[in-house]
Amino acid sequence: MGARLGQAVGGRTRGGSDDLVESHEINVTPFIDVMLVLLIIFMVAAPLATVDLGVNLPASAVEPAPRPDKPVFVTVKADLSVAVGEDVIAREALTSAIDAATKSDKNERLYLRADKAVSYGDLMEVMNLLRNAGYLKIALVGLDGRS
Repeated sequence: MGARLGQAVGGRTRGGSDDLVESHEINVTPFIDVMLVLLIIFMVAAPLATVDLGVNLPASAVEPAPRPDKPVFVTVKADLSVAVGEDVIAREALTSAIDAATKSDKNERLYLRADKAVSYGDLMEVMNLLRNAGYLKIALVGLDGRS
């Protein structure tokens, strides 16, 4: 609530009385200040609340790893038989066949490929057999979809 002070003329206020007159006008200056602060807060916070994350990833200067001269392919066929290279083997003999193909080098990368009909669970069983044998570098092979 505000009060209006009149100008004194001859010891008396211009309004004719010595009482302070109440002003019934709303002072909107604090309201405008609050609104401007809220506007600035929302302008700053709105871009941070977006769900879509645009990320510009840097380009890699690393050359792709060259393919080895004789890669070791482990293949799971549609009938769930396993082959190392071109030789179909029993799952129990997988460890010994891979040891023979890699000369027991556990750091050599194995290339695992599977038929489309093979379920994810069956593929994971073969991957677990390879991991239990100590081969942790396993690359999954697929067709290049760009053609």
